[in-house]
Amino acid sequence: MFPFMKKFVLSVLAAAVWRPLLLPIFLALCVAGSFAQARAAVEIVYEGPEGDDAWIRPRLEAAFAACAEAGEPWRVHLRVDPALPSEGYAVRRNRLDGVITIRGGDRRGLIYGGQDVIEQLRHGRTPATLENRSGRPAVRFRALKFNLPWDSYRRGEPLQQHLEVCRDPAFWERLLDMLSENRFNALTLWNLHPFDFMVQAEGFPEAHTFKGEEMERWRRLFRAIFAMAKERGIETYIVTWNIFVPEGFARAHGVAEDYADHHFIGKGADAPIIRAYTRQVVRQVIEEYPDLTGIGFSLGERMGGLTVEEREAWVLDTYVAAIREASRPVKLIHRAPFSANTASEGSMDHATEVFTRRAIESIEGVAEPIWVEVKFNWSHAHSTPRLIKTHGGPINDVYWNPLPKNYRIAWMMRNEDFFCLRWGNADFIRQHIALNNHDYSGGYFVGSECYIAALDYFSIQAHPEWNYAFERQWLFYMLWRRLLYDPGTPDAVFAREFEARYGPRARPLYTALSRVSTVPLRLISAFDVSWDYTMHAETFSAFTGRDNPHPFITIDELIRQPTLDPDFVSVTEFVEAALTGRRLARHRVTPLRQADEVERACRMALAEIEGIDPGVSEALRQELADVRAWASLGMYYAEKLRAAVDLERCRRTGDERAWARAKEAIERAIGHWDELIAVTDPVYRPFATMLYLGTETPRFHWKLIRDQVVGDLAIVEAARPKERASQ
Repeated sequence: MFPFMKKFVLSVLAAAVWRPLLLPIFLALCVAGSFAQARAAVEIVYEGPEGDDAWIRPRLEAAFAACAEAGEPWRVHLRVDPALPSEGYAVRRNRLDGVITIRGGDRRGLIYGGQDVIEQLRHGRTPATLENRSGRPAVRFRALKFNLPWDSYRRGEPLQQHLEVCRDPAFWERLLDMLSENRFNALTLWNLHPFDFMVQAEGFPEAHTFKGEEMERWRRLFRAIFAMAKERGIETYIVTWNIFVPEGFARAHGVAEDYADHHFIGKGADAPIIRAYTRQVVRQVIEEYPDLTGIGFSLGERMGGLTVEEREAWVLDTYVAAIREASRPVKLIHRAPFSANTASEGSMDHATEVFTRRAIESIEGVAEPIWVEVKFNWSHAHSTPRLIKTHGGPINDVYWNPLPKNYRIAWMMRNEDFFCLRWGNADFIRQHIALNNHDYSGGYFVGSECYIAALDYFSIQAHPEWNYAFERQWLFYMLWRRLLYDPGTPDAVFAREFEARYGPRARPLYTALSRVSTVPLRLISAFDVSWDYTMHAETFSAFTGRDNPHPFITIDELIRQPTLDPDFVSVTEFVEAALTGRRLARHRVTPLRQADEVERACRMALAEIEGIDPGVSEALRQELADVRAWASLGMYYAEKLRAAVDLERCRRTGDERAWARAKEAIERAIGHWDELIAVTDPVYRPFATMLYLGTETPRFHWKLIRDQVVGDLAIVEAARPKERASQ
C-alpha cells in the first residue's frame, strides 16, 4: 500500500465516529480497488463455533489491509481454545512462517485478542513487529449502567433531550462497538417500567400502551440492541424500579392511580392484580427476547409503606417467579435495599441486611451468580477508593461475611460529578480495584442517573470526530473497561491512544489530564456526600440541605461540611485543632495540605500541555481546554480552601491578619474562576443539568453563576473584625 494511503486509513480507523460508516467501504475497496493487492495477502482462517468470528473478522481484515505491504503473505489464524480461561486470549506471531495466531477462551476472548492486535497496529506496530500478548479478566462482570430516556428515573431536559438519538439503532451500534473494543461485557438498561415498551402483556389489554407500527418499532429497537450486543460478546440486562404499572392498567383497575406521572418516590401499591400482571410481563419479555441475558430489579422507590419483608416478598412473587416459569434460564441482578423501614429515604440496619442476605441465598432457578448491586459511596463513587458508605449509610460486612453461597457483590460506580469536562485517572481505578475486588465481589457497574451519554449537548461547534457524547469522553470509558479487565495495563497504552488520535504532539496530554482528574476526586473525598444532588464537582455545586437555596457551594458551606473520607480533615476540625493544640494524625490530609497538593497538580498539568498546538483539530482543542478548565477549577478550590481556613480562624479569634489573608485568597480564587470562564466560554454552550433545573439559571455555564462566586467576597468582608472595620 502507498504510504500516504496507509496513513489515511489508519487515521480514519483511529477516528471512532467514522468506523461504523466507513468500515463497509474499506472492505469493498479491499476487494475491488486500491487495496485489492494488500487484501489478497491477508488470509484469515477461523476454527471454532459458527459465528463467533463474525464481528471481529472484518475489523481485523480492515486493520491488516491498512498496514500490510503489497505481496506480504500475512496469515491470521483465529481459534476458540477452551483451554484458555473464559474471556482470556493469547496472541502469538510465529517468526519462522509469519503466521499470527489469535486464540480466545470463548467468543469474548477471541474478540479481545483481535482487538489487542488491532490496537497494536493502530499504535504504530506492523504485522512483522506484533508483540506476543495474553490476557485474562481481573473483574468478571464489567457493566455499563445506561438510563433509557423514556420513562426515566428522573425527568427533565437533561435526560429527555436524548429520546430521538436513543431510538436510532445506529447509536446503539456505535455504543456497543465502543464497549466491545474496550473489553466491556455487559450493558444494563435502566428504566422505571420498560415492559410495555417491549411486549403487549397477554391477558392484560389495558396495559398495551403502544399498538400497531409504533409497538413494532419499539420491538425492532430492543431486538436490534440485544442482537448486536450478543454478536459483540456483550450481555444485556433490563433493570427496573418498583412498583410501577402502565397508566392504562392503573386506570382500568383503580390501583396505583397516582402513578400517572411515574414519579419515582411514593407509596407502593401491592395488589394481587399488579402481581399477576408483573409476573406475566416479565415472563413474556424473557420469552420474546431470546438474546436478552437477564433481569434486574430494585426494592424501591415506589415501595413506600411496605416493610423490608413485604418488599422482598413482592419481588420473589413477581420477578423471581416469572424467571422460574420461563422456558430458558436468565441471569439476575438483585439490588441491595435502599431503606430499612417503610419510608423511601436512604437508611440501613443490621437486621435488614441479615434478612436480605437470607432471602437472596434462598433464590433458586436462576443462572448463578446473582449479582447484588451495592452503591459504592452512595451516588459519588469517583471520590475516595475506600468504601465509606453505601445507599443508606455506614457499611458493615453482613453481605459478604461469610462468603455468599449463590451471589457476588457488584459495586455501583455512579458518576454524578462530571458530565461535560473530560476525566481520566488510571491510578484511581487501579487502586479501587486493588482495594475492592475480593472473593465475595467480582463486578462493577459504571454510569450515571442524571446524565445520558448520547446527544452531545455541550459543544458549541459540531465535530467530525464524533457523533455522540460517549465518543467525546472516550478516555473515561477506555480506562474503566480496560483496567477492569487488566489493572496492569500500563499508562503507555493510553498515552499512545492520544498519539494515535492527534499525533505525537498530544502524547503529554494523557499525563496532564490524569493530574487534573484528581481535582474532583479530592474535592468529593473532603466533602461529605450521599444522594445524586449532594455534589456535582465540575460545577462546584451541591444541595447541602442548609439555608443556601442556590446549588453553588459557598465558602460557609465549605467550612461547615464534614468530610466523606475520615482521612481528610474538615476546615472546622482543622481550625479547632489548631486553636486548642490538638495534634492531628500525620497521615490525615488537612485543608492547607489539600490546597497545596491540588494546586501543584494543576500547575504541573498546565506546564505539560504548554506549547501543544491543536491546529485544525477541534477535538484536540477541546481536550486541551478541559485540562485548563480542571486546572482553573482546582486552583480556585485551593485558594478557596485557604480563604476558608483563615475566615474560620478570624471568626473564632478576631485575628485581623487572618481576615486579610482570607480576603486576598478569595480574590485570587475569583481570578481563577474568571480563567475558568475564559477557557470554557469559546468551547461550551450553557447546558441543561438536573441540579440547576429549579434555579434562575436552569442551563449551566460557569459564567452564569459568577455572581454567586463573587458573593463569597461579601461573606468574607462581612466577617471583618469590628475594630478594623470601624477605622
